[in-house]
Amino acid sequence: MREWWIHVALICVPLVAVYLHIPPPEPSPALQQWHSSGQEFTFRGWTVFYRDSSGALGSSDVIILLHGFPTSSYDWNKIWEPLTQRFNRVIALDFLGFGFSDKPRPHSYSIFEQASVVEALVAHLGLNHQRVNVLSHDYGDTVALELLYRSDQNRTGHLTFSSLCLSNGGIFPETHHPRLLQTLLKDSGFLSPLLMRLTNYRIFQKGIRDVFGPYTQPTDAEFWDMWTGLRHNDGNLVMDSVLQYINQRLKHRERWVGALTSTFVPLHMIYGPLDPVNPHPQFIRLYQQLVQRSTITVLDQHISHYPQLEDPTGFLNAYFNFIHSF
Repeated sequence: MREWWIHVALICVPLVAVYLHIPPPEPSPALQQWHSSGQEFTFRGWTVFYRDSSGALGSSDVIILLHGFPTSSYDWNKIWEPLTQRFNRVIALDFLGFGFSDKPRPHSYSIFEQASVVEALVAHLGLNHQRVNVLSHDYGDTVALELLYRSDQNRTGHLTFSSLCLSNGGIFPETHHPRLLQTLLKDSGFLSPLLMRLTNYRIFQKGIRDVFGPYTQPTDAEFWDMWTGLRHNDGNLVMDSVLQYINQRLKHRERWVGALTSTFVPLHMIYGPLDPVNPHPQFIRLYQQLVQRSTITVLDQHISHYPQLEDPTGFLNAYFNFIHSF
């Protein structure tokens, strides 16, 4: 009898310890510099982090960068400086529930709300009447499509698009393959809080490693920065709610894909073809079939789901070629 209780204690004590709050890791100097170079504004009582850099003189062009799941605006750090040499202003934010922004819980996160966050930031910066270029990735692609829908429908407070460039986002539910952990978190109901607390750095690292190419893996420091951004403000505890965007994509497919196929805004897609989330060739064939006004750049075959981090030079060349084409 005594041995039975010992075995139970050996199992339960570590689980309880994990379930209790574990302090988030400290940001690296590079990530801390990114944070300290940014600013904050308030959206419906919550704090949203953003960066706004002045760049090229003699240009009035503005670019807004929309990051993916589960990371943050820091995804753009490798192409930030080159963008400032081309654009007058380079702006990026951490969506609500991501990075250095607030991560309220319980909270019903939605693509619609994130689009409103972007519109609020644009108003906060006094850019309501400024034409803007939008560059997005993954989760940010869907936010961009909601913003595009509002713009084309002339909704109050909408962005005025100069162009839209998408990259490796699950914009078509039929060709999107979420990772196993994503599916478990979004669909496990009462088990999700336990799964979120049991997800540690090693599990996170394995999940991120699988969506990078074999020759373009993040460094240990880069993995740690991604994890630090996720853990900031207990972001790991809101992932099940944030991940409802996958179900929202399916429910609102007609709205968002319809906006993409009907718009006259200049469009481009930069695609890493080794992406297991939006696999080649199914994804790009459907994109070519449905979005015939868009131009496309398919990067080298070893580039995967994070092209702006895996091949920043190729990504920038593709983007600048697009920007200079209209």
